[in-house]
Amino acid sequence: MEAIIRYQGHSKFEATARGHRVVCDQPLENEGSDKGMTPPEFLLVSLGTCAGYYAAQYLKTRKLNADNLTVRVSAEKATQPARLASFVIEVDAPDLDAMYRDGLMRAVKTCLIHNTLSHPPAIDLQIHTAAPVLV
Repeated sequence: MEAIIRYQGHSKFEATARGHRVVCDQPLENEGSDKGMTPPEFLLVSLGTCAGYYAAQYLKTRKLNADNLTVRVSAEKATQPARLASFVIEVDAPDLDAMYRDGLMRAVKTCLIHNTLSHPPAIDLQIHTAAPVLV
C-alpha cells in the first residue's frame, strides 16, 4: 500500500494512490488556499470511512438496512507534542434494532484504521536528498 504526495506550492499538496487523486491544503488563516482538507481532517475521514465500511459490511451480511448509515468522527487537539489526542466515532444506524448494537460495535472496532491508532505502529522516517557532486 502506498501513496505519493507532491508539493503544489504554498500549503497545497496532491496525493495519489492507485490512480486516485486528492488535494490537501490549509485554510486561509494558515496561509493556504483552502482547496482541500487538512492532514488532520484526512485522518478523521480515514477513520470514519473505515469504521463506516466495517459497519456497512456487518449490516449487509445480516441483511439489515445500511442505507441511512452515518458516521461522524471528531477529535480533540493536544500539545507537547502537537497531536490529535482523542477521537470520538459516532455511528448512526437509525433502522437498527438494539439487539444488533453490540455486534455493530464489535465490527466497527475491527476497522484497520481504528486498530492502527489503538496500537501505534512503528514509523521509520527517511530523508532522501540529492547526491553530492564530487569535483
